[in-house]
Amino acid sequence: MTRTPLDADHVSRRWLGKAVRELPEPEASVVASAADRRPISEDINETFADHQTFGERLADRVAAFGGSWPFIIGFGVFLALWTITNVLLRKEAFDPYPFIFLNLVLSMLAAVQAPVIMMSQNRQAAKDRLDAGNDYQVNLKAEI
Repeated sequence: MTRTPLDADHVSRRWLGKAVRELPEPEASVVASAADRRPISEDINETFADHQTFGERLADRVAAFGGSWPFIIGFGVFLALWTITNVLLRKEAFDPYPFIFLNLVLSMLAAVQAPVIMMSQNRQAAKDRLDAGNDYQVNLKAEI
């Protein structure tokens, strides 16, 4: 048994009190979906992943690794080895105390890592906005 689509304008006036042409785009899309009896939900993760560039995917991976325990532990071990090596070598040390070269390396790492992490966070915020918009449409359709 096939169901015939409803009149979108009738649905809109009944549930939202306005004609379809008077509604903003998200609401008009929901009303059309309800009238046609078709789903409105979508997988935001899939949609968002399809439009990412190589640089965006790389930034996400760098941010994910830079905020992980393996990175923190590995970097702690690296700093400890750097310090111990240079203290034990004393006069032959490649970076004697107060470790000026290490300070330069850490500054350069922070200068590169911070913007990459911010790019990843901005993309996550954009994805969250898309997800919230999709949730709103699904909730509105459920109400209708």
